[in-house]
Amino acid sequence: MKIDLRFLLLIPFLAFSAASAQVKQPDWKAIEQETMLHFQTLLRINTSDPGGTEAPAVAYMKSVLEKEGIKVQTFALDPNRPNLVARISGSGKKHPILIMAHTDVVSIDSTKWTYPAFSATRKDGYVYGRGAVDDKDNVATGLMIMLTLKRLNIPLDRDVIFLAESGEEGNVKFGIDYMVKEHWPEIEAEYCFAEGGGVTRTGGKIQYAAVATTEKVPRGVKLVAKGISGHGSVPLRSNAIVHLSQAVVNVAAWQTPMRLNETTQAFFQRLAEISTPEQAARYQSILSGKNTEAAQEYLAVNEPRYYSTLRTSISPNIFKGGYRSNVIPSEAEASLDIRALPDEDMPKLLDAMRKIINDPQVEIISSSAASRPGSKPSSLTTEAFKIIEAAVKTTYNTITLPTMLTGATDMSFLRAKGIACYGIGPMMDSEDGPKGFGAHSDQERILEESLHKFLRFQWEVVSNLAATAKK
Repeated sequence: MKIDLRFLLLIPFLAFSAASAQVKQPDWKAIEQETMLHFQTLLRINTSDPGGTEAPAVAYMKSVLEKEGIKVQTFALDPNRPNLVARISGSGKKHPILIMAHTDVVSIDSTKWTYPAFSATRKDGYVYGRGAVDDKDNVATGLMIMLTLKRLNIPLDRDVIFLAESGEEGNVKFGIDYMVKEHWPEIEAEYCFAEGGGVTRTGGKIQYAAVATTEKVPRGVKLVAKGISGHGSVPLRSNAIVHLSQAVVNVAAWQTPMRLNETTQAFFQRLAEISTPEQAARYQSILSGKNTEAAQEYLAVNEPRYYSTLRTSISPNIFKGGYRSNVIPSEAEASLDIRALPDEDMPKLLDAMRKIINDPQVEIISSSAASRPGSKPSSLTTEAFKIIEAAVKTTYNTITLPTMLTGATDMSFLRAKGIACYGIGPMMDSEDGPKGFGAHSDQERILEESLHKFLRFQWEVVSNLAATAKK
């Protein structure tokens, strides 16, 4: 009997659709109204890091969850910076899943905001406020997932855990680091869903959904040049600033080795499928590893984020030296922001850097440890990733691109402990960033439509991954 290959390719999607149909669906109109209420309330709480405190946001969510009979615990290294853990128990047939979001937000310059940063203003289909896309969208939808699971009394094969963590924006000792070291049993899970991905829309048309399955590791390195001090009227060949400047030029021009992993391999393969022939040819060149010079140079100039995913990157960001215009300083220093591939051998990389600099007057000083741990990418063959792909298709009707983040998230702590983590996020317009409305920008906003679609997407993922399958 001849079997149609197209039918075989549809089997995973059909299986997912059948499972989805078995899960009781919420009254989405009512859910959207409540989501907006919680979202605006959370946005109006100043949880700036530094400058604010997460305690009021945690107290609000604790009250909301406990009114529904959901078990809630709080854990705090600092009482002003607590972490909230809510759990809905399943049968225990399968290991738990974890929904994670951070309640703190980056600080603001109030003079740059059209609407007050903590006003949660609704205007023309948008909600404006610090944290709108980083990360109170995930906080609000995580809260609503828990409330909805409880109200509909969905039978579960897994516990569903919600972690609203503090300190993600630069103070992980209060949040994820503390929870992993001191309260691991409360958040241990098979899968985790957190920030780090998102759906890209350009010109009103959805392009793709990015799901973060790994991320680069931040490493702090300083270059310190030492020379002889003296009067500026008598130039010296030992001038520390000159030696440091040349070292920085050499390092900046250094193209560290290109190396793909499972995530970046799949990323460029799938990206080529939805690109123009000219773009696809570049991505295919990268995948082949042959004659890649032109393609790499194009990415470096025109698509620097893609270029950064090819290798360990180095960016000189801070330069210090001298204190008077007529004094030759005896020391100068440059700080390098290194974003290492997850499996990078840092001692070997620094040895190579010394050879690139080739100057005994310049010393490389590395921080003793990474601020976040490295780990293997989360697999693309898990039950969770397959369900994510199917939910992307049903919610957004687009392709899923596994992505390696060039920045860092708290998922790195969980991956290092063996949890398969997937970074997800709402739909965002690519035009918003250049307009100054992105995460950490002078202003921040999210489409109301995007928030509600994201909740539906999360519901599809969590309910179908955790719910007991009907026979």
